[in-house]
Amino acid sequence: MDYRDSHRALQDAFDTRRLADRLASVAGDDVSGFREFIEARDMFFIATADADGQPQCSYKGGDPGFVRVVDDHTLAFPVYDGNGMFLTMGNVTENHLVGLLFIDFATGSRLRINGEASIDPADPLVAELPGARLVVRVRATAVFPNCRRYVHTHGAAERSVFVPVRDQQPPVPDWKRDEWFDGTLPAGDPALDPTRPSAPATPQF
Repeated sequence: MDYRDSHRALQDAFDTRRLADRLASVAGDDVSGFREFIEARDMFFIATADADGQPQCSYKGGDPGFVRVVDDHTLAFPVYDGNGMFLTMGNVTENHLVGLLFIDFATGSRLRINGEASIDPADPLVAELPGARLVVRVRATAVFPNCRRYVHTHGAAERSVFVPVRDQQPPVPDWKRDEWFDGTLPAGDPALDPTRPSAPATPQF
């Protein structure tokens, strides 16, 4: 993991260069040693940016195992049906650099993975991962655990009913049937099938 001049300036201002160098020394590009931790997670955060550097940070959730470690340096995860904006995936096609953050909220353990992402519409994992519209593969360039000091302890109250499960049809999000979206859904969208049940997914603030 390389530090830029901006990082070094702040490290020197706060006398943390030695500490930063020690921490960087344990960063590698091998994810195999974290396979159990990664594949046990049911969510992670991903940071992307477009070609102009405009950022996005997204939550990705699924059942444990929806993120797979496919070799010593690569992990893969499915792209499920979403809001149709494709902000994260569009960024990946312009700028392959991504940052992933995995957290176990029961223990506070955190794992950061920086890497280069790619999307292949013909990826064979699309057929293996239930509900996958696309699959993203991330080739790790920096893998390092993080201190759990400020992570609050949380537990999952229940799993999302929308997470795809093999041989089952999840409900459609209720917002897709709001009249405000009339005429906007893509052809074949499950929400257009009146026999499919819906479930609440509209943001509440």
